Amino acid sequence: MNQSLGQKLLRTKLVDRTADGAGGLAQTMGLFPLTMIGVGATIGTGIFFTMVEAVPKAGPSVILSFLIAAITAGLTALCYAELAFKIPASGSSYSFAYASVGEFAAFIMAACLLLEYGLAASATAIGWSSYLNNFLDNAFGWQIPEMLRTPMIVSGPNGVEFNYGHINLPPILLVIMCGIMLVRGTRESATTNAVMVLIKLAILVFFVVIAFSGFDSNNFTPFFNTDNSKGFAGMAGVTAAAGTVFFSFIGLDTVATAGEEVKDPSRVVPMGILLALGIVTVFYLLVALAAVGAQPAHMFAHQEAGLAVILQNVTGQSWPALVLSAGAVISVFSVTLVTIYGQTRILYAISRDGLIPKTFQKLSLRTAAPVSNTIIVCIVVSLVAGLVDSTFLWDMVSMGTLTAFIVVSIAVPVMRRRGGENTGKGFRVPFGPYLIPGMSIFACLYIIKDLSKTTFTTFAIWMTVAVATYFAYGIRNSKLNGKI
Repeated sequence: MNQSLGQKLLRTKLVDRTADGAGGLAQTMGLFPLTMIGVGATIGTGIFFTMVEAVPKAGPSVILSFLIAAITAGLTALCYAELAFKIPASGSSYSFAYASVGEFAAFIMAACLLLEYGLAASATAIGWSSYLNNFLDNAFGWQIPEMLRTPMIVSGPNGVEFNYGHINLPPILLVIMCGIMLVRGTRESATTNAVMVLIKLAILVFFVVIAFSGFDSNNFTPFFNTDNSKGFAGMAGVTAAAGTVFFSFIGLDTVATAGEEVKDPSRVVPMGILLALGIVTVFYLLVALAAVGAQPAHMFAHQEAGLAVILQNVTGQSWPALVLSAGAVISVFSVTLVTIYGQTRILYAISRDGLIPKTFQKLSLRTAAPVSNTIIVCIVVSLVAGLVDSTFLWDMVSMGTLTAFIVVSIAVPVMRRRGGENTGKGFRVPFGPYLIPGMSIFACLYIIKDLSKTTFTTFAIWMTVAVATYFAYGIRNSKLNGKI
């Protein structure tokens, strides 16, 4: 049956992980490894890296920035939990949008997720390089040559600068290692990730205990940023910093991307999302409080391996910094691993729907992993990580994450209306389908408004490319062609 343009743009797909029959992704994960995937995707990014970017904007009130981001993520987590119960499939927000608001919106959402995951993986890999260099310096008195640990494209005082002949090699090697693990299969990757996450939590407890020994309440005065030269005085700085750190809550999305590979996803995925959020929020607030209490806010700017340096300054010894850097080297591996994992699963879901080439849905007969998909993602992520300064990446990741959260919040009342109030047992957003999703949308927009002009411009360009791709390829090759 021929469809009108409007029908094509708004056509929806009933998402069912058994719809494609045998040969799908293997269902191997339980609650613990799934929760650890969520924790692994979040704890580490915001704490290990973005304090350097966020504290200069907000000052000591960066604690409020983390709290605002956590509340916003919590509101959206409830929406994710309900949708994950109803739609236990790969693709996360993309699958949720496809089942509720239509194909075109789902494709745009997919573009946001690809931007979010791809740049998050690159940014965390770049931060890993700083801690690796700090570890090598403290352990062996040797540093990676500057030409091999600095990118070619950097943010300078006069804007974009090019350092020809420079390449950040450690992030490229990290992405290659993650790719090797992922092509071996999900079970092995999830188990390894869980071990690394537990190491990470232990390292952060170690940091909090030592940093609190150097706690100085004077570091919280003045509490808000008073320098308005860049427009960050008062609450403006708090909101801007919240936008910078918000990408670290990408873990919620990552849990949802694994819906098709989880045993009993209708129960396990919602629980995994909420447990991961709770663990992440507690650790973020504790570490932020300890870090700001141990070091004046002005010292965070341009500080490499910031948490390790704080421990070294508090104790006057190098061994605490050595321990923390070693833990960061291990734990940030898990962050990069799960963000690349999430990227490949989203591409798998989009390809299976016919909206991008079939290469991205081909699975290995031995491991049931999307090998070609993983290799392509790792090549792109490694190139960005090796050549681009992370300063360009943080806010773009936040923009993608916040946009995804908005669509997820919209999808809740749409799914309720289509399915009626009697949609079976399982998790449901409390207080009806409008209050909490509406609060989530408002909170996301509140953070988005203070992102930089460059972020909005780059995002607009990316969206233009996405729309062009959909009309050039996706709309003609969709598996829903001819179906109403």
